[in-house]
Amino acid sequence: MSKIMETKAGKLLVKVYDSRQSMGAAAAKEVAEKIRELLKDRKDINVLFAAAPSQNEFLATLVEDASIEWNRINAFHLDEYVGIDKDAPQGFVNFLKARIFDKVPFKSVNTLNANAASPEEECKRYQKLLEENPIDIACIGIGENGHIAFNDPHVAFFDDAKLVKIVDLDQKCRQQQVNDGCFAKIDDVPTNAFTLTVPAITNSKYIYCIVPAKTKAEAVFNTVKGEIRERVPASILRLHSNAVLYTDKDSASLIL
Repeated sequence: MSKIMETKAGKLLVKVYDSRQSMGAAAAKEVAEKIRELLKDRKDINVLFAAAPSQNEFLATLVEDASIEWNRINAFHLDEYVGIDKDAPQGFVNFLKARIFDKVPFKSVNTLNANAASPEEECKRYQKLLEENPIDIACIGIGENGHIAFNDPHVAFFDDAKLVKIVDLDQKCRQQQVNDGCFAKIDDVPTNAFTLTVPAITNSKYIYCIVPAKTKAEAVFNTVKGEIRERVPASILRLHSNAVLYTDKDSASLIL
């Protein structure tokens, strides 16, 4: 794991690695260490996962860690498209099932139902789950527009009263789904999604944010060097006492 640089941006610890693989492996190692530490004093813990190609190296390494007592972990996830077919490979639940949810024996896996009869009631159901099971570890990414989960700049509120809500996705966010190879063209990308809000994420005791690739360089720069403001949702991480940002040399190119 070749680390190029480590620095602080406010309270946020920023780490830069020489490749996506070394970045993902380092993040997985440190998340596993935190899981083991928390389980020394707890019967179980609650861990939140992001679904995006940026998480591939991290998740692939994490599931191979034989030291993790998965049967003492309740899994949650960040977001999901409203109304996407339950079998669609672009569905975030399906992404996580393929990479972690179906690969290790979690105590429970708690997912948003994209096809709930009442999306608003589904938000309330999932919010209740989060209130009953406060998140210990959040494993997240950052979008090209600086979003965390689907809190795009126009719907990201640092003081949001809700923990889960339905949002409309901005053009840059939807285009990212095409850039990532998840959809063939922007017209195929859903326009609405469920998302955990900014407070739902920042309420987590520990945040591990994994952000590789050149396409994220501007977002990383704005997160680390720009103003802390809702127009750059990820900038809120600089106020969190236990947050780490993992980047590779491409995503960190503007801060090196």
